[in-house]
Amino acid sequence: MADVVHPARALWWLFEPVHAVTYFVPEGRDAFEAVGLHGAWRGYFASRSAPLGAVDAAPVTAAFFNFAPALVERALPEVWTHAGPEEALAARLKGSAAALARLLEHVPQEQVELVAEALERAAGRLDCVGRVLAAANAALPRPTGLYERLWQAATVMREHRGDGHVAALVTAGLDGCEALVVRCAMDMRREMIQPLRGWTDQEWEAAAARLVERGWLTPEGTVTELGRIRHQSLEAATDLAAARVWENYPRAELDALAAALKPISALCRGSLPVNPAGLPDKP
Repeated sequence: MADVVHPARALWWLFEPVHAVTYFVPEGRDAFEAVGLHGAWRGYFASRSAPLGAVDAAPVTAAFFNFAPALVERALPEVWTHAGPEEALAARLKGSAAALARLLEHVPQEQVELVAEALERAAGRLDCVGRVLAAANAALPRPTGLYERLWQAATVMREHRGDGHVAALVTAGLDGCEALVVRCAMDMRREMIQPLRGWTDQEWEAAAARLVERGWLTPEGTVTELGRIRHQSLEAATDLAAARVWENYPRAELDALAAALKPISALCRGSLPVNPAGLPDKP
């Protein structure tokens, strides 16, 4: 773990792909379809929001942050006519565990156990006040299977960081579309991320115009120096908001966790066809 990288960021970079497999691997899709959640968006919105109960679109739009409201409204609450929250929760855990069992087939089980236990200990120490998705996931029963435990612990950790990131974005004065426009001006492709998040061209261009007016972007759509500074500040705020849980861990213990998690993360990351979570190439 490089000294210049915050431990909270380095570990997020490693455990995020473990969580993300459920939405992109065949096992995940099969599990969702088996309970009636046909189509990628039904499985995604139902399974990720299921810890909150049978909610409608408004709280999910708020919590997920960077999805266009119209996209969320097409999925919720309609998905609950196909499968209830309990079915969605069971499906996501079943699909995730099956995917991890396949992807990590050649990783020693004692290594997987070490990572699962470490992430569970960290998740158990989280303060989830003000973090709705993290709190809802942390309140779920602890699974018994090894791969189920690994996935659920990684999910609690990533939702905790995600909730903090949303708070940082709001503090920086960005809305959901603006946050994506800034990121695409830096290192992601608009043609990939805009359709995935459901924003229209008109909404995207309006967000870009607001960012130009506020000094984040140039009229040509590149990030200004002010925009880079502000983006760095919000990323630092995200790291700070996720840091508390790791503060009392000895450096050697953090390095051991990172070393054990790295090959697991690499195998999971290799199964993802796109980069929907916006993970940088390096932490």
